[in-house]
Amino acid sequence: MSRSIIPIGIALLALLGACRGGTSSDEPIVPIRNMYQQPRYTTQQASAFFSDGRVMRPPVEGTIAQEMEPDLSIQTGRIADNSEWLLEIPNAVVERGGGMPGLLARGQERFDIFCAPCHGESADGEGVVAQRAAALGAATLKPPTLHDARLRGIPDGQLYATITNGIRNMPAYGHNVPLDDRWAIVAYVRALQMSQAHRAEANQ
Repeated sequence: MSRSIIPIGIALLALLGACRGGTSSDEPIVPIRNMYQQPRYTTQQASAFFSDGRVMRPPVEGTIAQEMEPDLSIQTGRIADNSEWLLEIPNAVVERGGGMPGLLARGQERFDIFCAPCHGESADGEGVVAQRAAALGAATLKPPTLHDARLRGIPDGQLYATITNGIRNMPAYGHNVPLDDRWAIVAYVRALQMSQAHRAEANQ
């Protein structure tokens, strides 16, 4: 065989090796067909299997998601019988937050991120968002100072619930701020209120 034919042969073999063939309209060969085509339900679809006719099933009574807080008082800010607010931050939250110093440090960090833009770093209601609203003539959107006597007197559970659920112009932070962080913010707000109590009393 001539040496000039060898490169041509190698190129031909490489070309044939890269050929994948044509597209087939036949179904793929699957040894276990029921694993390939499984029956399923679509969200909100009706079902003849369940007595209520719904595909989407409610959770079993009494179950909670793994990430949920099992203690309803900690979760809601209210005492066990739901008759009134918790007066103080639950001890369990303080302990798992590293004690009050750790909880305060975390609370300051979270407050500066989520609360200070409106309420101001010292909680005086003069954050950049509030200042911008006032400059645009929308002073009604300005948040109150957290050093107001009324807000200094509300229970810790009520302050926590306000952060969780929102109030008036303030949005709810229950979905984007973790539960313990909301309690940490409560602790830090209380620290701010105590540190500036003399100034707040002088202005009233």
